[in-house]
Amino acid sequence: MNEQCHRTDIHSEWSDPATAPTTASRCGRTPVTCEDRTMRVLLQRVTSARVTVDDEVTGRIEPNPQGLVALVGITHTDDLTTVKALADKTWRLRILDGERSAADLNAPILVVSQFTLYADTAKGRRPSWNSAAPRPHAEPLVDAFVDELRALGATVATGRFGADMRVELTNDGPVTVMLEI
Repeated sequence: MNEQCHRTDIHSEWSDPATAPTTASRCGRTPVTCEDRTMRVLLQRVTSARVTVDDEVTGRIEPNPQGLVALVGITHTDDLTTVKALADKTWRLRILDGERSAADLNAPILVVSQFTLYADTAKGRRPSWNSAAPRPHAEPLVDAFVDELRALGATVATGRFGADMRVELTNDGPVTVMLEI
């Protein structure tokens, strides 16, 4: 059986692997294992995008004709191996016109850190962010994701980690895809 993550906010009885159900429980939810929590990248195909912090544009892409916005969430178990795999998947995923990838078209990518991809809304009305990694773990991995995309040949613009950002984009399609590895 998979080792259970130690969560006290939901289903605390599942912190012990011996008591974790193997199928859906009476409430319809299954336990969340450490392996279930991976880095997440929400990709959006766009015709333009920019991110602003304190009225200053920190990142902008003006693709011709399409690019990607990558909202990146990091969890506690993510590492450089995960980052490299998801950067490669982002660069090569065929979601642009004609079933082509950003690599095929040299399409630009705007990367924005997004811890809210790990919102847990299973209980109550206030989301829990327990699955999102803290800044000392997450920030270097978001930076590594950007570095890896650039090493693959991508033109990358970014937001500012931890800042209150305003992201503006024109979604094309719309095409929005969640990547998890």
